[in-house]
Amino acid sequence: MTDLTPLLDDPETSFAVIGATDTPGKYGGIIYRDLRHKGRKVYAVNPGRSDVAGDRCWPRVTDLPDKPTMAVLVVPAEVGLGVVADCAEAGIENVWVQPGAFSPALGDTLDAGGFDWLAHACVMVETRVS
Repeated sequence: MTDLTPLLDDPETSFAVIGATDTPGKYGGIIYRDLRHKGRKVYAVNPGRSDVAGDRCWPRVTDLPDKPTMAVLVVPAEVGLGVVADCAEAGIENVWVQPGAFSPALGDTLDAGGFDWLAHACVMVETRVS
């Protein structure tokens, strides 16, 4: 595990929110909208959607037009295992695993892949302006 919070201070840091959605109450949508509202460059990623909050949504991180600085996993850990493979293919080195999306197997996979990653912390809280 790595401390990714310094990246949050850089306004150029961009995010791919894996699990972005328009479903009310789902954190994938809440986090996507929160980062966008804060003026951050953010991509919605969800294979089951064509758009989120009126913005285009991509099926996989490998489909994004630009490589984001960080992937934010807001999906079950079993799904995250496949997303990590996509991140490796896309050259995304930083992975933020939202609370509830972590498993020991996911952590092992992130370690084995050489990723810089953080788990058990909320990206919305960490990007909050004091």
